[in-house]
Amino acid sequence: MKQYTKQDIIRMVKEDDVEFIRLQFTDMFGFLKNVALTTSQLDRVLNNECIFDGSSIEGFARIEESDMYLYPDLNTYVTFPWRPQQGRVARLICDVYTIDGKPFEGDPRYILKKVIRQAEDMGYVFDVGPELEFFLFNIEEDGKPTTKTYERAGYFDLGPMDLGENARRDMVLTLEDMGIGVEASHHEVAPAQHEIDIKYDDALTTADNIMTFKLVARTIAKRHGLHATFMPKPKHGVDGSGMHVNMSLKKDGRNVFDDPDGKLGLSKEAYHFIAGIMKHMKGMAAITNPLVNSYKRLVPNYEAPVYIAWSASNRSPLIRVPAGRGSAARLELRCPDPCANPYLMLAVCLAAGLDGIKNELMPPDSMDMNLFSLSDKERLDLNIENLPESLIEAVKYLDENEFIKNVMGSHISRKYIDAKKAEWDQYRTQVSQWELDQYLYRF
Repeated sequence: MKQYTKQDIIRMVKEDDVEFIRLQFTDMFGFLKNVALTTSQLDRVLNNECIFDGSSIEGFARIEESDMYLYPDLNTYVTFPWRPQQGRVARLICDVYTIDGKPFEGDPRYILKKVIRQAEDMGYVFDVGPELEFFLFNIEEDGKPTTKTYERAGYFDLGPMDLGENARRDMVLTLEDMGIGVEASHHEVAPAQHEIDIKYDDALTTADNIMTFKLVARTIAKRHGLHATFMPKPKHGVDGSGMHVNMSLKKDGRNVFDDPDGKLGLSKEAYHFIAGIMKHMKGMAAITNPLVNSYKRLVPNYEAPVYIAWSASNRSPLIRVPAGRGSAARLELRCPDPCANPYLMLAVCLAAGLDGIKNELMPPDSMDMNLFSLSDKERLDLNIENLPESLIEAVKYLDENEFIKNVMGSHISRKYIDAKKAEWDQYRTQVSQWELDQYLYRF
């Protein structure tokens, strides 16, 4: 693991011929922000003296307390491979601090770090490997993105059918250049849909890598004349884009989810972790699936989970236990989509799992069947609950879940809930083209 010092950064900036440094941070909704400085300001950067106006960032601060500091995480230093080789651009991911030198409660990265410390107090390291899906669509002459594609490729297809193959390859190479390992990449089920899987790492590094991945994907796609979108369901009638999250816990360097003598080769901790996530899933949904559009992906028969269940033998439940054991033992949470704020999403997943371990919760029996084929009565008899079916339903469950709100902190939970209620109100008062097509002529 990298452990850069100030002197290391000064040396690398000089060796890399860096002219600009981007100080990056993430807002409450998972949007990447940055302040760009020339290297003449490097001393200020490294001494945590860079101030920005927090009142201009939604969900951050009021005008009367708007000044905030950016404290760079030196281990996140990297140059952008797509920028010029002379006068290069580097970035540092930052934590947000208040004017009195305290971590800002509205900084999502700080929320994740708090939960990671709780896990460390229990002796655990939380490792994560995300699988990010996205679409590559055509761009109009004026640069406006569309949902159009000439591609007809499907799952695991390759060129020449896969028209995004070259763009996806360049994304992978760019990520590798930036020190982000890639497990695999391939074409997904829908035309123009792709997946890139990031290598396992600790939760904070993974959240940082997800934010970097999105920037890389959109930047490289644009260079290929395409638009990369992580919108969960950009087109009707095809699969939406998810971000399956593979999770495991280590203790003293050993994967504690593995137990050769346990049922299915899993430990009690693994079952407790599953139970914790299932217990809190409804309250977590507004974080793992944060948009109105997210719930148009979470419908039956489009390979996205709808029911709160788990299984080691099929992919229809919420949580899947992949085949690997030993150091590869893990749980796959299948509902998150790539619009989720990775810091908040991983924070609530870890906190929910730890709650299961602390209270020794046990999940219901594994559902080793296609849940989509069951009738409503059969699911009711099996006590299988549904995920929320809309953003407003998810927000109501979040508002009722004091545990998840406590994980997020009062600042973010209050502002997040208010913002998502406002988003729903904006959506529900719109008149869609579907309504016009259905009703305007007939009534």
